[in-house]
Amino acid sequence: MRDESHGVHEAVAEAIDVGEQCGIHVQVAHLKLSGTGRWGEAEELLGQFTAARARGVDVHCDQYPYDWATNPLRFLLPVWLQEGGIDAMLERLADPQIRSRVRQKIAEVGFNNFGHIESWDDIRIANSPGAVRPGMTIAEIAAERDCDPLEAVFDIVVEDRGGTRILVRSMSEEDVRRIAAEPSMTVGSDGPCVAPYGVTSQGKPHPRLYGTFPRVLGRYARDEGLLTLEQAVAKMTGNAARALGMADRGLLREGQAADVVLFDAGTIRDEATFDEPHTYPAGVGTVIVNGEVVIHGGEHTGALPGRLLRRREGALG
Repeated sequence: MRDESHGVHEAVAEAIDVGEQCGIHVQVAHLKLSGTGRWGEAEELLGQFTAARARGVDVHCDQYPYDWATNPLRFLLPVWLQEGGIDAMLERLADPQIRSRVRQKIAEVGFNNFGHIESWDDIRIANSPGAVRPGMTIAEIAAERDCDPLEAVFDIVVEDRGGTRILVRSMSEEDVRRIAAEPSMTVGSDGPCVAPYGVTSQGKPHPRLYGTFPRVLGRYARDEGLLTLEQAVAKMTGNAARALGMADRGLLREGQAADVVLFDAGTIRDEATFDEPHTYPAGVGTVIVNGEVVIHGGEHTGALPGRLLRRREGALG
């Protein structure tokens, strides 16, 4: 989607309009209101989808249950600065006048696609090919380097050629909870495959990679009552599979792929944190993927039966 901050309502309207005019399915991924200037507008945002469905538009959206987002550090900077690729961006950042221009723009409208952020402590390093340490905030890095925080951002982008990824607290928990409670919303982690061992265990990625589903089941459903356990399960299984056109997934019935999670509804909770993100959740005893047990007793068996899933033609509905 074009924008998740200043122009989020216009971006949603644009996506819906494309689907409506072309007669195609629209899936808005990780729906959010990013930046303090858009906080509190969840009801208005969700209303756009309700109105579209009332007109017959086939539109769905999903969410991860956190008020932090993740992106490359360079995505804090204006789009025009990044035009032409990494080398062109680095050449521009070598010019003090351009840095001053970027500084002024950020002061006016906030960060690209994140809007205004409350504090430099709300931007953390996830991983980096350079010298900055995962887990540090931009405020901490600036203090360590004895420089202005935005100057630290400029310098890190130059030093590692834009390769550093960050975590940004750009959303309000109230908006996240309201979106999570929406009946039509599905649940997705918006994350790649990772494990607490091997090459994918490096850095400090977003805890949503391990915590998304148990967080919805444990915190939002069981503890806070934003939705029922049955609703929560449906959002992350059958409803999600149906929205994405996965005809043989998402339901426990004959003929479906045997993807099964056995969890304790009374103890399931997310354990992954920003300091220790590679942590399995509590309360999950067994996981079966394509008929093979991959987690037993809370530990990985070593089996890797997962495979790429493709939408079946005509499966949407």
